[in-house]
Amino acid sequence: DDVMLLRHRVSRIYFLGKFFDYPISMKIKTFTNMGFGRTIKAGFGYLNASFRKLPEDSLENFYINRFGKPLYQMFFEDYTTKLWGVSPRMLSASWGAQRVKGLSLRKAIKEALIAPFRKKQTEVETSLINQFVYPKKGPGQLYELMAEEIIKMGGQILFGQEVNKIEIDKNNRLVAVGTTKGDRFECDQVFSTMPINDLFNAVGKNNVPLAPYEVAVALPFRDFITVGLLLNDLKVKNKTKIKTLNNIIPDNWIYVQERSVKMGRIQIFNNWSPYMVDKPEKHIWIGLEYFCNEGDEMWNASDRDFINMAIKELVSMGFIASENEVLDSCRIKVKKAYPAYYGSYENFSIVEEYLNTIPNLFCIGRNGQHRYNNMDHSMLSALTAVDELLAGTNNKSVVWKVNTEQTYHEGDDKA
Repeated sequence: DDVMLLRHRVSRIYFLGKFFDYPISMKIKTFTNMGFGRTIKAGFGYLNASFRKLPEDSLENFYINRFGKPLYQMFFEDYTTKLWGVSPRMLSASWGAQRVKGLSLRKAIKEALIAPFRKKQTEVETSLINQFVYPKKGPGQLYELMAEEIIKMGGQILFGQEVNKIEIDKNNRLVAVGTTKGDRFECDQVFSTMPINDLFNAVGKNNVPLAPYEVAVALPFRDFITVGLLLNDLKVKNKTKIKTLNNIIPDNWIYVQERSVKMGRIQIFNNWSPYMVDKPEKHIWIGLEYFCNEGDEMWNASDRDFINMAIKELVSMGFIASENEVLDSCRIKVKKAYPAYYGSYENFSIVEEYLNTIPNLFCIGRNGQHRYNNMDHSMLSALTAVDELLAGTNNKSVVWKVNTEQTYHEGDDKA
């Protein structure tokens, strides 16, 4: 069971009751789904964006410069607003540079032309990658194995402990951490994955400079709810040429651009690994994803009410025939799932600069760096930090630079 599966990545956008490739492809199906009028409008919009670049002072302008305004409004605006809870014009362009990287309509066209002749998947933009490896039983299996190895090597993992106090000495070194259970642990070196606002609160306002403290504690987040549904069948059928177990639709992710529902994204876990699903030859296990803020209406809804709402949305979109297709369900809430790129984030540099003055602290991972990294880059930040510690170089900048290199973002071509 301790193996990694080679999986084909399939992501699509659900818009106008139809599927569109993500990233946007230059296939005939894309244009027929859009219709003649939208296609013409999109074409002129892209031409306009090619000759009249906007200042990249927002995520909205970042997208418009690469796709044109009509395509941005069709395929990016609503989903991004659902994700962050604010208009993309209020978001930093750095989110696009990090997550979308060098993707643009020009590169999508280039990819469509050269993909049939590529022997191996190398030097491909992250958003264009079409294969990945995945643990047989899901990411949790990977972390369970890591924990087992740590314990075998004599390490200790304390579960159910929440750090709420961090002691710092006059030399700006972290000397001990305290937990909500009242325990205190002295430390020589700290690797922190805790949200940066919690980190500063644990150190205490009186123990750090005021400017980075005020920025850090005000850093925004978006919270996350997923509804898991075990289904008999999906009403939507596989009309692609991609073969799947039981011929279900092939998607890993489906980005829901429809304005009529609150749902942001759908995952089909059978396509990640059938070994995670009960009777995958008969059943389909999906996750319906919602983005919210802790304490809002969606967050405070009861599990039953929220699950019923999610099922109704799935029926309204035509994904299942009726609620009778649902065999089992669950709801999971995750706090601070998405570090956000607005509000005090615009001054994040002073937070990073201060954290770099603490000699025995490495900030790693998504929340540890307040950076919307994928799992691979979050793990790479940890590996890089350990390498720096063992080498005795203690270079914090290379850890912060994981997944930020401009050449990696843009490749050799301009958008």
